Amino acid sequence: MSNPSNSEVAVSAWNAQLHELPPIDIVRWSIEQAKGRAVVSTNFRPYEAVLLHLCVQVQPDIPVLWVDHGYNRPATYLHAEELRRRLNLNLKAYLPRISAAHRDAVYGPVPTTDDEEALKQFSSVMKLEPFQRGMAELAPTVWITALRKAQNPHRAELDIVSTDSNFGTLKVSPIFFWSDAQMEQYLRTHNLPNEWDYFDPAKADEKRECGLHAAWGGHAVNNA
Repeated sequence: MSNPSNSEVAVSAWNAQLHELPPIDIVRWSIEQAKGRAVVSTNFRPYEAVLLHLCVQVQPDIPVLWVDHGYNRPATYLHAEELRRRLNLNLKAYLPRISAAHRDAVYGPVPTTDDEEALKQFSSVMKLEPFQRGMAELAPTVWITALRKAQNPHRAELDIVSTDSNFGTLKVSPIFFWSDAQMEQYLRTHNLPNEWDYFDPAKADEKRECGLHAAWGGHAVNNA
């Protein structure tokens, strides 16, 4: 077995340190590490208001990277607008180079999980490419995400801090160990809205990944 790299040792030490801290302190740590170059990503899915609220408490003008792939349901767009106004989000929206209507007219309906390769291609064009463009323009050193252990089997294997080879950043998930019940309580405590009509066509199934947080996404991004 090879010896762990210095970065692996550092990440392990950080995770041991951060496991004992509440999410707001993890956000503070993340933003301190970034030295002015942190971003938080969102898709305005259920419970996203928790992380966004935490981040703007520490850095009100933190860039909020959102890929609007054009397939969101009306309730999700309304939720995004409500949070943008209420939290005064510094929202940075990135759109695919082809619109949803144009894509559907040329290529047909969004692929289903029965065609994994077609679904990955859809994700690379409609989600990963604009996300890559946003990350390149914003150039963060720390990427704050809403990943949680309970979301799917792949994410259960992760931790609060990791190095992200797809985008060359330190990736931090301050609410990684929070349960749905804890998220609900935070929303109630801070009188924040939630949104349950969310659907991500690039995932199509909550148990699979769209590519942003999976190794295959790096190859898809490079080929988009």
